[in-house]
Amino acid sequence: MATGSAHRTVTVHRVGSGRFTVSNERGGEIAFGTGDGTDFTPTELLLAAIGGCTSIDIDILTSRRAEPDAFEVTVDADKIRDAAGSRLTDIAVTFRLAFPDTEQGDEARALLPDAVRRSHDQICTVGRTVEVGTPIASRIE
Repeated sequence: MATGSAHRTVTVHRVGSGRFTVSNERGGEIAFGTGDGTDFTPTELLLAAIGGCTSIDIDILTSRRAEPDAFEVTVDADKIRDAAGSRLTDIAVTFRLAFPDTEQGDEARALLPDAVRRSHDQICTVGRTVEVGTPIASRIE
């Protein structure tokens, strides 16, 4: 068993044709759908999870030095269908952060490349799961 292991659960409910909600055990809820309306699609939620996970890592590591003046993370990917099925390729995470022109801001800027590398290589559970590849078991009860 992996060290630091802790079980996670979310539950999806159908609320209408092509519309769903997902809830966590803490009572949080997100609506999503097929892309016909403004709700996020599952693919967009995956990209959001990648960006969100690494954003949290970067924020924790850099804001210890200085509060950012600007913090934006964009996640892009191409959705393809080929012999391997539907999937995303060329996932890219772009960081646009600005820190104040202070000594603490300089420290945060200097730390940023290492923080991005650490998040990508070790810390971000979502990104690591996608890159390493984790089998998904489907069960019908």
